Amino acid sequence: MIKIMKFGAVAPEEIFARAVPEIDVSAVVADIIAQVRARGDRALLEYNEKFEKAKLDALEVSPAEMEAALQAVDPAFLAILERAAANIRAFHARQVRQGFRMEAGGRVLGQKILPIEKVGLCVPGGVTPLSSTVLMDAIPAKIAGCAELVMVTPPRADGSIDASILAAAKVAGVDRVFKLGGAQAVAALAYGTESVPKVDKIVGPGGAFVAEAKRQVFGVVSIDMIAGPSEVLVLADGKSDAQCVAADLLSQAEHDKLAAAVLVTDSEALAQAVQAEIERQLPQLAREEIARASIEHNGKIIVTDDLSAAVDVANAIAPEHLELCVDEPFAYLERIRNAGSVFLGRACPEALGDYYAGANHTLPTSGTARFSSPLSVDDFVKKTQFIYYSEDALLSAVDDVAAFARQEGLTGHARSVTIRKEKWG
Repeated sequence: MIKIMKFGAVAPEEIFARAVPEIDVSAVVADIIAQVRARGDRALLEYNEKFEKAKLDALEVSPAEMEAALQAVDPAFLAILERAAANIRAFHARQVRQGFRMEAGGRVLGQKILPIEKVGLCVPGGVTPLSSTVLMDAIPAKIAGCAELVMVTPPRADGSIDASILAAAKVAGVDRVFKLGGAQAVAALAYGTESVPKVDKIVGPGGAFVAEAKRQVFGVVSIDMIAGPSEVLVLADGKSDAQCVAADLLSQAEHDKLAAAVLVTDSEALAQAVQAEIERQLPQLAREEIARASIEHNGKIIVTDDLSAAVDVANAIAPEHLELCVDEPFAYLERIRNAGSVFLGRACPEALGDYYAGANHTLPTSGTARFSSPLSVDDFVKKTQFIYYSEDALLSAVDDVAAFARQEGLTGHARSVTIRKEKWG
């Protein structure tokens, strides 16, 4: 049963603390990466057989397999994918940035914004194939103008990929799909193999092995973030519906036994009602065992004197998802400084953001919203700056530049500008 405690009984930094520590997989991941680098496709095929129980002849999803998946998907669900994709495109199109150019006195400076050429997308498969992740991670890359988007997702034992994932890949514009998961998929994208192209950036969620692999290949390629277990902080006043609040908490708890679902409220009555509702709703979940472990080990209900203090707590812990179940949510929004995504009002459950509204669901976790942001078009571009000075413009700056360089003890820098003054001045 979820715990109810008074505000102050737990320090802010402990609110999302996990009772079950994650396993250190760094050595295993390092070995997998080394094997993929050394043995390429052969290692990938062996890992598929070992981890996925899938004995494959080829790693890439064929056009025929893609077409069969589209035919297999319920047309009604395909239409939902299209509507969700339209919402995601509309939101992310607003994020497109332009370069700039500034000119004055013989000087031209500017910045070009260029798409990253090749991007790899990791999509979890298994018992919970996340077709929503395909849309969320692929569409911003396509809007940014990335030339090639390569997706990896683990195969089932029969060698197939869930049809909904392939349908989402088609809707989102993914260029190539490979039957790969885990650390070996990350290694293949980072270093390339005979079949899998080397990419410039890897995005997308995964378990401990994927997260550690992304950590280890960072620097060889760019990555989006190291995603931790899912978390939600619900701020709710006494007018909120206990059934709805309980359902929102459970929607995150069912992700993972390490997920953290926390309610902060100024109403003892709501706290008691939500506690009871969680117990009533848990048996209704297909993933009851996972959700129950999350709730019992990591879930909390914290009762405060007022919700103003709860906002301070939210800013301190920087939750991945923050729900504001209050009468005037926009008034609270002005005070929120640290959160991955904020859900405003009682009619805005976090699941809207997971699938449909259009804002991205790849979010900073584990307090990293203090300094990082949701996945966006910005994650798929790079910036190149340029500088031009005419001879007269350089001569006007020589003395300042040379003095600056000498102050740092870099006489060669100084000489590179003064030599031009000697020649031209």
